[in-house]
Amino acid sequence: MKLWRGGRLATLAGERGWGLIDDGALLVGDDGLLHWVGPSAEAPPADEVVELHGALVTPGLVDCHTHLVYGGNRAQEFEQRLHGASYADIARAGGGIRSTVAATRAASEAELLASATRRAQALMREGVTTLEVKSGYGLDAGTEARMLRVARQLRGVDVRTTYLGAHALPPEFSDADAYIDAVCAWLPALHAEGLVDAVDAFCENIAFSPAQVARVFEAAGRLGLAVKLHAEQLSDQGGAALAARHGALSCDHLEFLSSAGIQAMAQAGSVAVLLPGAFYALRETRLPPVQALRDAGVPIAIATDHNPGSSPTLSPLLMLNMACVLFRLTPEEAWRGITVHGARALGLRDRGQLVAGQRADFCLWDGAHPRELAACFGHNPLIERVCQGGT
Repeated sequence: MKLWRGGRLATLAGERGWGLIDDGALLVGDDGLLHWVGPSAEAPPADEVVELHGALVTPGLVDCHTHLVYGGNRAQEFEQRLHGASYADIARAGGGIRSTVAATRAASEAELLASATRRAQALMREGVTTLEVKSGYGLDAGTEARMLRVARQLRGVDVRTTYLGAHALPPEFSDADAYIDAVCAWLPALHAEGLVDAVDAFCENIAFSPAQVARVFEAAGRLGLAVKLHAEQLSDQGGAALAARHGALSCDHLEFLSSAGIQAMAQAGSVAVLLPGAFYALRETRLPPVQALRDAGVPIAIATDHNPGSSPTLSPLLMLNMACVLFRLTPEEAWRGITVHGARALGLRDRGQLVAGQRADFCLWDGAHPRELAACFGHNPLIERVCQGGT
């Protein structure tokens, strides 16, 4: 047993509040779990003691929505948008996701692993201990598998993989229904290889219809895989309600989410994942219905949505700030969004809070209160250590 003592703990225990413990301690077992959390003066004996010297201790961050594995970049699209082109305009002209597909197909597994490792390390330097990585830039059986294998090889962070074959229509297909047939056909082999934790899709007028997404979800259901959805980003397709009917872990983006979608998510227990980086980069003006989500009791998570086109950020702490400034989340809501609710969006109940029985994933910061990290932006935080499983 190892005792970490003498820190200011922001446990986020319970459903609300910071759960602050001044001069607190964490007892970590050899199993990598928290066995006791409380005031240092009440700490049980331990084989080893680590002094925290007043450091702020928070749960490790959970980035529950990323597209971390890809080739190339799309900086030219940033310039195109500044000249007036919309996300949809660029996609219809063959840019956007399709341009990243071409670069990703051309990259070797070693090249993809090297670039994804650099990105993952950047996230880890800002406190990320659990990371979701989607496929979706291959859009053929071989490249989708290569992306998922690369995600499984990332080290130093706990990775959850999501199959996003239904991300866009690849250039070799002219029939979206035929492509969805292929997406469903590839899934069993990927699952058998142990490469898939969940299945995602992009339900949008520039991507796939609700009926097509339903077929992907049905294929996932036959294999016992959880689902999630890129929903209501550019228009209201009724995707959130569809995903909720399939018991979705989360619905993500949600700028055009309707009241019916909110109620369906609330009944299904689906998490609303808000992505302020994409909202900012695309200069969107329609805000997600945050107050309505609150009123309905839908858990709100936030994530980086790291991708080369619409959210090329690798700063989860900047997302904390943007979630507060752009979406009017409170600092506590934003912190819960990138810890306990981010974990819930991945179907994980064993992390995100500093309470006994949870994984010993935590961060040490040079600060007095976690709201400081939400208030600041544009400079590196004074993170002292990131511990995963207590090490």
